[in-house]
Amino acid sequence: MEIEALQMTPVAMRANSHLGETQQPQEVQSFGEYLTNAMKKVNKLQLDSDEQNALLAAGQIEDVSQVVVASQKAEIALQLTLQLRNRAVSAYQEIMRMQV
Repeated sequence: MEIEALQMTPVAMRANSHLGETQQPQEVQSFGEYLTNAMKKVNKLQLDSDEQNALLAAGQIEDVSQVVVASQKAEIALQLTLQLRNRAVSAYQEIMRMQV
């Protein structure tokens, strides 16, 4: 009796996944581009907050919660950016202290 090898065919995924496994890979950004885009987003949040504050001071906004939310978004984004900068500087200083 002869034993035949199993013939395996690759399984193709045809269903759409909510986790993103079936999506086409996006272009990969360099670290510099990613950092630049993140800084632009933080700057835009700051500018939006300033604009909301100016409109509130001019009396053109009736819902103060919009101004508070915009201000808090800008504050949180700035604090996160500062903490990331501090961690990056700390890591750089640690690497510079290493003996080769």
